[in-house]
Amino acid sequence: MKKAICVILSVALFFVNVPMSFAQKEIMPFDVEAESAVLMDVGTGTVLYAKNPDEALPPASVTKVMTLLLVMEHIDSGKMKLSDMVPISEYAASMGGSQVFLEPGEDISCEDLLKSVVISSANDGAVAFAEAVAGSEEAFVKRMNERAGELGMKSTRFENATGLDDDTKDHKMSALDIALVSRELILNHPDILKYSSIWMDSIRNGEFGLSNTNRLIRFYKGATGLKTGSTAKAGFCISATAKRDGMHLIAVIMGAKTRDERNNAAKKLLDHGFASYSIYTHEKEKGKSIKVTKGEKEKVATYIDKAQLLLPKEDLESVEIKKEYKKELKAPVKKGDKVGEATFLVKGKEVLKTDILAKESVDKLSYGDILLRLLKSWFLR
Repeated sequence: MKKAICVILSVALFFVNVPMSFAQKEIMPFDVEAESAVLMDVGTGTVLYAKNPDEALPPASVTKVMTLLLVMEHIDSGKMKLSDMVPISEYAASMGGSQVFLEPGEDISCEDLLKSVVISSANDGAVAFAEAVAGSEEAFVKRMNERAGELGMKSTRFENATGLDDDTKDHKMSALDIALVSRELILNHPDILKYSSIWMDSIRNGEFGLSNTNRLIRFYKGATGLKTGSTAKAGFCISATAKRDGMHLIAVIMGAKTRDERNNAAKKLLDHGFASYSIYTHEKEKGKSIKVTKGEKEKVATYIDKAQLLLPKEDLESVEIKKEYKKELKAPVKKGDKVGEATFLVKGKEVLKTDILAKESVDKLSYGDILLRLLKSWFLR
């Protein structure tokens, strides 16, 4: 019996000391002082770290990432210009918390309002935008929830455009959902980064100063944004973005106990991402020519387009490319037609497939062309 117990204990200790699988090791290499957290690569959408990523929690003013997405979509679609003047309602002016003290009946430029919301997290500015875009905050919130569904944000429910939560019942987001909407905003509306990376500015012709609620903008190398938030319910939250060496990362922290813990946790995630990962770039490459039957040309030139992979730094030298071409093509061939596949392998494991494409078009031979070729071949005998 004693021998059996010793064997069992030995086996148990062996498994306790076995390293985590690759996926686990990459997702949870350390802990951060927060209720939940996510680190995501903007370019690929790859999640590099996750702690309770799907847990629905109060997001405070990080809510405004969705507010800003709808505003930027409105602007970039041409429905609103940065120079347009936005009227301020009594309701918008009544918002508490972070604000720029808008007055009922005041008109403020769209750009100044954008600065107010992005830099100083102005609740009055967020509601003014909601009314300008959708007619009312209620209609705007309906669109916020619809947009969340379109983006696959499964743990999100909005009740207002600000994140103020004294009177909300179930206004929540998950860290993963915040990363998803942050990525959508950055990728498709990059002009937002011109504002989120500002440390200090002013509105109303310099009469009212703005300072960024995101201290990482000043104190973290490569910081580009994006949004902070804090309430008694939510604790301290942030969607922090930073860019170095061609890699853009989003670090989401929710439910930290203090501002410093939040900022330190975000820096820890970003440091991990930049230290551990890198972008592997395969530049556009000339492929081999492929025979074309019944075409004006006997062969068609091909190419493999530029491709990028996000990889652990230790894997950068392990990338192999396997190329498979169609043996023969039948005219007509159009420029851009798929003529093969390139498979990217890392340590023998497939990580990406991309198409090999025709570099030019090859039209089908006409009967006249066929006759001319026959005559040429006859006279050249």
